Amino acid sequence: MAKHTIKEWYLATRPWSFPASAMPVASTVAYLFWVSQTTVGAPVVNLLCGVLALVGIILFHAAGNVLSDYNDFRKGVDTPENAIYLPLVNGSFKDYEFRRYGVVLLVAGCLVGGILLLLTRSLSLLYVGLAGGALTLLYSFLKYRSLGDVVIVLNYAILPIMGTSIVAVGHIDWSAMVLAVPLALITDSILHINNARDAESDRAAGATTFAMRIGPKASYKLYQAEVLLPFVWVIVAICLGWLPPFSLLVMCVGKTALGMARQAKGLVTKGSEAVATLDQQSAKLQMIFSLLMIVALVVSALVGWGAVEGVARW
Repeated sequence: MAKHTIKEWYLATRPWSFPASAMPVASTVAYLFWVSQTTVGAPVVNLLCGVLALVGIILFHAAGNVLSDYNDFRKGVDTPENAIYLPLVNGSFKDYEFRRYGVVLLVAGCLVGGILLLLTRSLSLLYVGLAGGALTLLYSFLKYRSLGDVVIVLNYAILPIMGTSIVAVGHIDWSAMVLAVPLALITDSILHINNARDAESDRAAGATTFAMRIGPKASYKLYQAEVLLPFVWVIVAICLGWLPPFSLLVMCVGKTALGMARQAKGLVTKGSEAVATLDQQSAKLQMIFSLLMIVALVVSALVGWGAVEGVARW
């Protein structure tokens, strides 16, 4: 294992995908900070635990990526055409190295989780962590049984928001779930369009994804909903007093999302090549959307901008 450089080990985790898991945690901390600064009696946010939660979920994400690549390679799903991104396929890594690496990353994530458990002494956090760990281990199994999208929604939106809330303020602040809808939709769009594009190769390998089950026409329509509805949700949330008005800052990438929604139609009219880069674009959209939301929440907290006047927070 010593023959590989640190950079090679790092790239093997697919670090460009980390914003998918990191942004929900960072967004939740920003949201709770906004609440603490604009709501009477709201608890102070523990930023140290928030940072540890960020480190922990990235480690779990890295472990999930490595173990998923290992399982895909063993199943013959990954092809030589993608070898530039797949160290197992191009032979630069051995399968047993990936297996060990994935386990090491998973253990490291568990250690961070253990530290947070000691700091918070919360059984709720233990349950959330166990659920996240189980879904990480079972991701490949569930993905090829049409349940990958469910795992993404749980592991990259709902559970991170719950866990971050527990470590940051000591309990689950259910109002933070206002972030779950847009983040779950945009994050799942990354996996969904990837599966829709790779439907034929997945089918040849004996795998069954949700995109395969619903077909290309329904897949591109679902993708359109996943990248456009988050903007509608933000407007509704502002009107209901669940988010500060400055959250409209996310509309800066609305035009980009609309262009991606139009491009997705090419899945039916032009074939999979027409959407070849949409998974990367979706990942970028998720990151920028989240960063804009974080900026909006932090700025609103610092200047004391609360929710819409006369509307209570749920």
